[in-house]
Amino acid sequence: MQRSLPFRRTAALAAAALAALAAASLSPFSPDAAARAHTVEGGESRAVRAPDPLMATMATLDRSELIPGTAWGVDPRLNRVVVEADPTVKGARLARLTTLLKPLGKTVELRRTTTRLTTLIEGGDAIHGRDYSATCSLGFNVRRAGAPDAFLTAGHCGNPVKSWATTRGGPQFARTARSSFPGNDHALARYTAGVPHWSAVDLHNGRWLPVTGARDAVVGDRVARSGATTGTHLGTVTALNQTVTYREGRVYGLVRTNACAEPGDSGGPLFTYDPDGTSLVTTALGLLSGGSGNCSRGGTTYYQPVTEALAAYGASIP
Repeated sequence: MQRSLPFRRTAALAAAALAALAAASLSPFSPDAAARAHTVEGGESRAVRAPDPLMATMATLDRSELIPGTAWGVDPRLNRVVVEADPTVKGARLARLTTLLKPLGKTVELRRTTTRLTTLIEGGDAIHGRDYSATCSLGFNVRRAGAPDAFLTAGHCGNPVKSWATTRGGPQFARTARSSFPGNDHALARYTAGVPHWSAVDLHNGRWLPVTGARDAVVGDRVARSGATTGTHLGTVTALNQTVTYREGRVYGLVRTNACAEPGDSGGPLFTYDPDGTSLVTTALGLLSGGSGNCSRGGTTYYQPVTEALAAYGASIP
């Protein structure tokens, strides 16, 4: 049955099923995370690690000084580490980046983007800070043994906001219990009010998809992200283990997609979705951290892997 837009938004928020997007950080880079699954003759799938010189290049970049507006990660097709720099990287910043990359030679490739790389914390109408003026989006509902039910969102949202409401100036329905940013970009907020909170994501078309589990993203995954500001947008996972340096700090291990997002989508869910399929459920993949571009012209978005957040808080998807 089609539901009205106000009802859908209220239900999605109160139910913690609203999938609005997030912005900001990641988890420490690990050489093990650079392994990729490739199919060889006979159909056998084996893990193939990126060449050691690229791991050394990643380690050098990850230890370097902070240059906001930059992102990098291994591109196995090019056999290089691709470094992206947004329009704010100019003058002294660009000079520092050029000096950093020069000794790395042909292991790196520098690309310029036309839009600014940022976290996406402001705007939207999803979950609102009561003690700090910020709006973010709810990611996934989770359970913890012997503890109150909770939900995941972005760490750059959870750091400043301790008390959450479903409407601006409304009563508290959750409090931030733990938060990690930068380095990682995830936070856990526990429910303090008796609002319904089922495990689902809102597709913003009158439909919800039950969330039945979580896994790591794989390059090529067909995905969707849901946000209070921009609704649901589809895309593909284009890279893993990306490092991004925001104005607020550096994050590691992000998932990159070509799905767009805008301010106010921070913390929202990334999940499996095949518009040509018939699946009635979905799997959790990540929490929106940040990105560049917008949903008018297109853009790039980065996500905190949800499996790392679940492990950090001893939580599980219902």
